[in-house]
Amino acid sequence: MTTEETETEQLMLDAVDKFLIKIKPQVHQLEADDEYPEEIVEQMKEMGLFGAVIDPQYGGLGLPVSTYAKIVERIACVWMSLTGVFNSHLIMAMSVQRFGTEQQKNKWLPLFASGEIRGALALTEANCGTDLQAVKTTATLDGDSYIINGSKTWITNSLHGSCFALLVKTDPSTNPAHKGMSLFIAPKGEGFVMGNKLKKLGYKGIDTAEFFLENYRLPKENLIGLEEGQGLQHALGALALGRINVAARGIGVASAALNDSIAYSQERKTFGKPICQHQSIQIYLADMATRVEAARLLVQSAATAFDRGERCDMEAGMAKLFATEAAMSNSAEALRIHGAYGYSTEFNVERYYRDAPLLAIGEGTNELQRIIIAKQLIEQNPL
Repeated sequence: MTTEETETEQLMLDAVDKFLIKIKPQVHQLEADDEYPEEIVEQMKEMGLFGAVIDPQYGGLGLPVSTYAKIVERIACVWMSLTGVFNSHLIMAMSVQRFGTEQQKNKWLPLFASGEIRGALALTEANCGTDLQAVKTTATLDGDSYIINGSKTWITNSLHGSCFALLVKTDPSTNPAHKGMSLFIAPKGEGFVMGNKLKKLGYKGIDTAEFFLENYRLPKENLIGLEEGQGLQHALGALALGRINVAARGIGVASAALNDSIAYSQERKTFGKPICQHQSIQIYLADMATRVEAARLLVQSAATAFDRGERCDMEAGMAKLFATEAAMSNSAEALRIHGAYGYSTEFNVERYYRDAPLLAIGEGTNELQRIIIAKQLIEQNPL
């Protein structure tokens, strides 16, 4: 990074830190009530976070992904749910920025960057998660528009968002299936029917819901790139950013668990001394800290590759795999260190323990990340 880029990054991180100090007292109750943080979201909008990685020519901040990952880490350390509000939105925006026509970029990206229109990537269906080629939602061409029928579920921002990057099949008969898949810019409108908010173990506050498309009509100009059959590639291309985001969230949760454990271990005493002086606790703390630092290096490596415009699915997969497993391990070990207090809803540790599993599942399961990594290793090292 140049000196100017470094200074810009520090200014942005300082602004985020001040924002987090201000909202931190509200987080525990909002999470407990599973309440959408409307005022906080408005503050994020004012900070420009909904345009964080959108090019400045379209009104965004144009931050490098390496900086964006540091922002996500900081926010996730305070409340992981908040990162989903703008991450899902930015994956949608990235699909337009990377694959849309210039007309589509000029129309939609300024609205996305300002937060005037917010939304998400809509891929998942009842029988379609990791296997995206199993999508059943269809779009049938009818004159100058497409008629879409189907449903989506587990969609972040679906209640409070107003536009989605919608993955459908424009040709269900094509084999292989991905050649018949397309991605649309899909604002809410007639035929777009919201379903129920889904109840979750963790990831509270942010809305996750299902919706139904009943003869929902979209103009042809909303087909990203204006070419059918490219939808899966467009979705996967945008998901590289999502995986780096989820990995950065993993660092945030793992760091929060570590920080709380370091503090508590110095306050809590057993057998006449603080528990941080017991070797068993020291071993936990050492392993937790090592995971955080290793995860941070992997995320920065993936983010830097993304910024260089390189293919980074293996790097993003490694970062996502390791950082989210670090969050799983650290949250569990933090609960052990806190003992009964770790099990209490009065402390934040149980929240980390509930939030972490989502990270190992979202944006492609960690089992899938291992397969992606292995395939890339074989491809890069042929005999």
